[in-house]
Amino acid sequence: MQRTLMALVAILLIAAMLVSACAAPTSAPASGGEAAATTAPAEAAPTGMKTAIGEGEGQLDIIAWAGYIERGETDPAYDWVTMYEEATGCKVNIKVAGTSDEMVTLMNQGGFDLVTASGDASLRLVAGGTVQPINVDLIPSWSTVDERLQNAPWHTVDGVHYGTPYQWGANVLMYNTETFPTAPDTWGVIYIEQELPDGQSNKGRVQAYDGPIALADAALYLMTHNPELGITDPYALTQEQYAATLELARGQRQLVNRYWHDVIAQMEDFKNEGVVASSSWPFQVNLLQAEGAPIASTIPVEGATGWADTTMMHVNAAHPNCAYLWMEHSLNPKVQGDVAAWFGSVPSVPAGCEASDLLGPEGCTTNGFDNFDKISFWRTPTTRCPDGSDACVPYSQWVSDYIAVMGGN
Repeated sequence: MQRTLMALVAILLIAAMLVSACAAPTSAPASGGEAAATTAPAEAAPTGMKTAIGEGEGQLDIIAWAGYIERGETDPAYDWVTMYEEATGCKVNIKVAGTSDEMVTLMNQGGFDLVTASGDASLRLVAGGTVQPINVDLIPSWSTVDERLQNAPWHTVDGVHYGTPYQWGANVLMYNTETFPTAPDTWGVIYIEQELPDGQSNKGRVQAYDGPIALADAALYLMTHNPELGITDPYALTQEQYAATLELARGQRQLVNRYWHDVIAQMEDFKNEGVVASSSWPFQVNLLQAEGAPIASTIPVEGATGWADTTMMHVNAAHPNCAYLWMEHSLNPKVQGDVAAWFGSVPSVPAGCEASDLLGPEGCTTNGFDNFDKISFWRTPTTRCPDGSDACVPYSQWVSDYIAVMGGN
């Protein structure tokens, strides 16, 4: 899934449209009973927001991260699509995307109803007018969503919600346990050239994420190791802070054997190409461990970036009724728990922690439910700095510079 020049231009244009900051969100209205929530019009709904749900249109087209929408084809035990299709008559079509930038490009092109957008894409989609506001009164299970996510700034603008929270988690450091008998305690193993515990250099044996948002990982590393830079937010960098972050990324370019976005390709690299450490998702870790590979993951001392993904609806969705029915279905506690078990994520509905036999009673703890405050969740960088000034580097520059870094410049 390679980005084309035209797609990159589109990304730059949309990133430039972002406002510096959004106003503080207000509380969402509480949802009522199921019958009222699905049929009665909401009061004072913003322009363009649906006020009632009719019969499903028979089809639903979703852009999603790999592993997010399963129908039992990989493992029969993991299927939360079939029950939805049988209950609604809406056939689900899935387009897997490898990066947030690819998701933004696909949504801008149109032809899709929903997208499971991370925080580095969601506000771009809102600012570009690509997604529509969501009437949470039409989603009976909205009140069951984790209160830490209900009004999250990556999907709530001026008190209006632009999606329903889906799953969240950390970007972990995946490593080979034969190379690292004990877990590495720093992200430095993928940034700084060094001899690893097996006596060999890390050069050519580590990977980095194929996406400009990966610069936030570098900034997070510098927050601990170069405190004189004064970085307090890895997504809000002054020119000086950004220059240091970019320099670290350029140095990393000399070490990586691949910039990854394809989860299967990354897994193959760990199994067959000598890769021993990389940023990754719990999804890859789980699959590799299930295959018996010597793989584990950790969150180093510097902390981690992470994702809190939101199911968002295209402003011109061809199947809006099926889309609303899916958003409600996606908040079902068992579905939430099953997704978390498969992907290694944390449910956006806390009841999901106890509703899935696949996840088990300790699954949420294992997947990091208590780490919420330790994660710097993906967010689209804007010019707004922590001090309120407009002197920080916007995402459009992150995009162009990271493309140059990956190209060796």
